[in-house]
Amino acid sequence: MNVEDLNMKAVEHFEELRKRIIVTLVVFMLFLVLSFICVQDIYQFFVKDLPFKLAILGPSDVLVVYLMIASVMAIAATIPVAAHQIWLFVKPALTLKERKVTLVYIPALFLLFLLGISFGYFVLFPIVLAFLMSLSSDMFNTFFTTEKYFRFLLHMTLPFGFLFELPVVIMFLTSLGLINPYRLQKVRKYAYFVLITISVLITPPDFLSDILVIIPLILLYEVSVSLSKFIYRKKEIPEVG
Repeated sequence: MNVEDLNMKAVEHFEELRKRIIVTLVVFMLFLVLSFICVQDIYQFFVKDLPFKLAILGPSDVLVVYLMIASVMAIAATIPVAAHQIWLFVKPALTLKERKVTLVYIPALFLLFLLGISFGYFVLFPIVLAFLMSLSSDMFNTFFTTEKYFRFLLHMTLPFGFLFELPVVIMFLTSLGLINPYRLQKVRKYAYFVLITISVLITPPDFLSDILVIIPLILLYEVSVSLSKFIYRKKEIPEVG
């Protein structure tokens, strides 16, 4: 294959990638519009049981909060579409067996994202909020603006939506042959350091919150290594036989 053919191939790949990105962005914008239509009901769900009132400092605060909520809803809804577009992009390089296996990862990505969000919202967020509230008791008048409250809520939940997708991402990359479980085992201590650093940065400075985040993240990494071994061995079986 000469240089001209290589350039043609590269152009074709970039065009295909551009097409997949455009499709994903269009779908995201559609879901964003749909989410914005329902955003008031979603907002009421999050604030109905709050023990305190939220305030706004200006009319634009409401719009910012609605956009934040709608964006998260749109991101969650777009994940299966984005995963499918990635699958379509790499599909020509996969065998028939690999295509069938990797296609299963698409719903798994969506479910793990929801699981991560749920962990952040139902487990971590109440503990962190209660801890921070206890610091201000009898010393300050508690006053929450809507924008700051929802920013804090997103910081406590959205990262876990993506972190919980680690097992599926590792399985997918193993299926493509880009990584293997032995390499993951070699970098385990560095991975632990990164995960512990993330845990400390996104939680308040108390031991309980750190443990509540560190343990699930380390378990996720170990599950990812085990799943990577399973996929790697299944890939090796045809070659051995």
